[in-house]
Amino acid sequence: MASDQSFVDYIVEQIQDAGELTARKMFGEYGVFSNGKIFALICDNKLFVKPTESGRAFIKDVVEAPPYEGAKPSFLIEDKVEDREWLSELVRITLRELPEAKAKKKKVKK
Repeated sequence: MASDQSFVDYIVEQIQDAGELTARKMFGEYGVFSNGKIFALICDNKLFVKPTESGRAFIKDVVEAPPYEGAKPSFLIEDKVEDREWLSELVRITLRELPEAKAKKKKVKK
């Protein structure tokens, strides 16, 4: 089941205090990015945040699940999606710990 655009818009609105964010459709679901760095997925109307040690310490009672079959487990955020301040802080913490986005190689035309 694909995520609803209204749910994606709601999540992006909830975390807008965390910086310049975008959500892009990917494989029928959505990736959430900051400055080209993907930090979360929205799949089946659920928010999955990439796991980091700092994020784990912030969340405390972590629930992990894969966002789709075959994926590595991510932090599943369900109970706190309505807490804008908490969610924005989790995003800021996660973004600080994730590596910078790799520069895309330019295609050479022949």
